Amino acid sequence: MSLSATAAAASARASDIETSTIRAISWRLIPFLVLAYFFSYLDRVNLGFAALTMNAELKFTPLIFAWGAGIFFIGYFIFEVPSNLALERFGASRWIARIMVTWGIISALMATVSGVWSFYILRFLLGVAEAGFFPGIILYLTYWYPAQYRARFLAAFAIAVPVSTVIGAPISGLLLGLDGVMGLRGWQWLFILEGIPSVLLGIVTWFYLTDKPEHASWLSAEQKAWLASKLEAETAAKQATHQMTLGQALSSPKVIMLSLIYFGFVGALYGMQFWLPQIVKAFGLTNAQTGFVTAIPYLFGTIAMILWARHSDTTRERVYHVGLPMFLISIALALSSYITDPTVTMVVLTFAAIGVFCVFGVFWTLPTAWLSGTAAAGAIALINSIGNLAGFGGPYLIGWIKDSTGSTANGLLALAVLPLIATVLVFAGGHESKVEFAGEAPAE
Repeated sequence: MSLSATAAAASARASDIETSTIRAISWRLIPFLVLAYFFSYLDRVNLGFAALTMNAELKFTPLIFAWGAGIFFIGYFIFEVPSNLALERFGASRWIARIMVTWGIISALMATVSGVWSFYILRFLLGVAEAGFFPGIILYLTYWYPAQYRARFLAAFAIAVPVSTVIGAPISGLLLGLDGVMGLRGWQWLFILEGIPSVLLGIVTWFYLTDKPEHASWLSAEQKAWLASKLEAETAAKQATHQMTLGQALSSPKVIMLSLIYFGFVGALYGMQFWLPQIVKAFGLTNAQTGFVTAIPYLFGTIAMILWARHSDTTRERVYHVGLPMFLISIALALSSYITDPTVTMVVLTFAAIGVFCVFGVFWTLPTAWLSGTAAAGAIALINSIGNLAGFGGPYLIGWIKDSTGSTANGLLALAVLPLIATVLVFAGGHESKVEFAGEAPAE
């Protein structure tokens, strides 16, 4: 056999190992993590549907509701970095299981809310319990996927966010119809029945997740060797350019800028997420109809997110793939504040949702491109925690404006400023593609 034929055979063998490794990892991890994040996000935002009946029964004003929706993120912010460092230390299986069980229990306990203070306390504790889950999974996926695959599989994981609304919104609307069953209100059943699966899945997580590739009995020795060589080469390239301690990463101007970008994004995301059911209900629909109509923007967002992330991986470009959809969010939210026709409003908000989820699928490739190890664990958590403070600010801003004016329209207009500022920061900050894709061939 000639040298060229031998080289071709070796190249084909290496390609087969790469394909089989990525396929094995993806089938093993992504469906399970999507299911976990589905319940995480559902238990975080189902408050928007509970509010359709809970607010009136408990006499919650728009401002009280906004405080309760947002105070979740205060607890989340305080415990985010410690939680992610704990995951790095104790392993994903144990720490993610702990997070899921505790948030599921507290989410179900939301059914016991009887007034303003119990509402605030339980929402705060839910944030404490859930802190570390999302950035922990982002960090966890960097243990398994080389850079050239990262955006598409981060998007595949994050698909749980729009899907939680596509599926969860109609279900939540229907659960409100259980009003009076066994003496409980519909909103109480909503919290109970959507909290229990998280507890059960958390128990399964302890036994199912594999902490690191070297512990994966479901990968062959060849697959482990290929993955280790790819990830070690990427880590070496990162450290040659950006070798940081935890303290340096947490104080890095680049990390702070990414935190502000994420702040602008999250403010728009949760401003829509918590208030969209009430915007749609104001069209004169029933609770069940509100659930189905609310799901429409998220269905389109789901499709766009996967296609956009794959395009980002294929072109190996990140800045425009984050900045352009961020700008789309701002324009769509601003336009929606001037529109009164329900159909046109839903079309414009659908474009906003497309922008939101296109950003979501690509954004996390920006910090993971140049951070590794404990520095990555801390920085990812910091970016997520600062960004998620907008989860308090966005809903609160709309609630305060609605309380003052009686309309959510002006709130959406004010909210549009956040992603606009984030757009400017994305293009100003740029991205080090050479570091991210060091030694990589273009993804197919």
